Amino acid sequence: MNTNRPEFSRIVSLAQLGSEPFHQEIAATEPEREALARRFDLIALDRLAAEVELIRQEADFILLRASFEAAFAQSCVVTLNPVAGVIAANFALRYGPPDTESEDGADEDPAFEPLAGDFIDIGEAVAQEFSLALPSFPRSPGAVVEIEEPPRDAGPFAALARLTERRDQ
Repeated sequence: MNTNRPEFSRIVSLAQLGSEPFHQEIAATEPEREALARRFDLIALDRLAAEVELIRQEADFILLRASFEAAFAQSCVVTLNPVAGVIAANFALRYGPPDTESEDGADEDPAFEPLAGDFIDIGEAVAQEFSLALPSFPRSPGAVVEIEEPPRDAGPFAALARLTERRDQ
């Protein structure tokens, strides 16, 4: 097995792209979902599916537009119990020659990705966007972090606070 290939790889050759938009529906297989769950530190990844569109633009640019859905389970940051999650999101990326990335792109413009060959891995693009959409600090319903308040007269500045209070009296 090629360990350099991403877990959810779906290669589209640029030679396949014509003047009409290229559409493809992709879904991660069970082994791919298990590998992605390990990569993204998930308890489980029950579903990851996407609809992807590639559109050839001026010169050497390709616009990728996609929508994906995922069902997964993460560990609660408080209790470590499983927390079920569902995500449905859309994203766009603009692929082009590495030396053409523009610094003055507006925030609404799709993120730029340099083309590293004569193909685009739409599966890896979906996997990366999925990882960015995951909740950073998943919590079970009702999970609460209890923090003890330190005594008011404790800490490195307690003596200074007492001096300030005495001066103000």
